[in-house]
Amino acid sequence: MSAPQLVVHRDKELMAQAAAARLITRIVDAQAARGSASVVLTGGRNGNGLLAALSTSPARDAIDWSRLDLWWGDERFLPAGDPDRNDTQAREALLDSVPLDPARVHTMPVAGGAYGTDADAAAAAYADELAAAAGPDDHGPVPTFDVLMLGVGPDTHVASLFPELPAVRETERTVVGVHGAPKPPPTRISLTLPAIRAAREVWLLAAGEDKAQAAAIALSGAGEIQAPAAGAYGRSRTLWLLDQAAAARLPRALHPPASP
Repeated sequence: MSAPQLVVHRDKELMAQAAAARLITRIVDAQAARGSASVVLTGGRNGNGLLAALSTSPARDAIDWSRLDLWWGDERFLPAGDPDRNDTQAREALLDSVPLDPARVHTMPVAGGAYGTDADAAAAAYADELAAAAGPDDHGPVPTFDVLMLGVGPDTHVASLFPELPAVRETERTVVGVHGAPKPPPTRISLTLPAIRAAREVWLLAAGEDKAQAAAIALSGAGEIQAPAAGAYGRSRTLWLLDQAAAARLPRALHPPASP
């Protein structure tokens, strides 16, 4: 478990640009060290904002996109191409404009596909895909992701792990179907906390006044069942990337100096 580190930016636009630059550096370093890199993407306005900032960055071509594995932390269990799916939004923001290897883009199963409307079977299939990608040096049945990104919801949810729901209590499986989510759509697929914690680095993104209370709760010693974001941490680094609005309610002891 790594203790949280906080970086606070002036606004969400600057946060997205700085996070994109940080991600480019992290991917390039991983590819230089091991030949390839693996990243877990997140949806939502902050995740998509980061991808959009990366798409316009002059440094994006430093990445060897053919040697990058992309995974997702969660997905709305909707048909292929649905505009509310995280993978659809990610393709529009960045993925369609870079030369990725399609075999290394690991989207979560779609509703109406091979698993019909069975989100649990779809989740099990994604768990199998993760396990197949894990090597002998990895920690369990998931790859050791270089960076796993998570948006933080106003209720402290991360991925599709919502407070008090069964998915956040899961300790064995790496991927689960989520039913009855409190925000639409109610049926989703999500990595579990054990899978999230396999990552070398976990980055939690929060921007806007509506995230201030969630950030304060998660960073003030709350339990992971009541505040799932509190249970998301990386093996070597846990990084909270916030704007000033999201950091406004943090205890003064946690509030770092604002970056430019």
